[in-house]
Amino acid sequence: MTSKDNSKAALIDSLNGLLADTFALYIKTKNFHWHVRGPQFHDLHLLFDAQATEVFGLTDLIAERVRKLGGTTLTSIGAIAAKTSIKDEDNTGLDAQAMVKELFKDNTAYVAALKATKELAGEAGDNATDGIIDDWTDQAEQRAWFLREIIA
Repeated sequence: MTSKDNSKAALIDSLNGLLADTFALYIKTKNFHWHVRGPQFHDLHLLFDAQATEVFGLTDLIAERVRKLGGTTLTSIGAIAAKTSIKDEDNTGLDAQAMVKELFKDNTAYVAALKATKELAGEAGDNATDGIIDDWTDQAEQRAWFLREIIA
């Protein structure tokens, strides 16, 4: 394999990690949307739903970048679980502030993953992925900002 092939393979692997994180972040955000309660219920219920919708919208875009690069994408829940760095949260009794803090942490980590993938896109000479990641990063930074401003 040439170094260009290695760079492309690393980018595809990183994009698949990003895809797994995107699915995991979507599920966690939707979980919190369904289970939030307390004085901020209405606002957080709507915020989590809007953020989940935005996150889910990235899944197809990321998977199609992988395919356009000649790679294969994740094929199952097991493949997502094996590749994600987002930790599950199955405690439905979590308080609203804990949910917000957890999603803030996850979205901040997601921004870091996006930036790492952008760097790999540059190394692979993939201008399309390099450019589109800027939009995805801006969205994730906005989600993190909204969550950060809620944290007491």
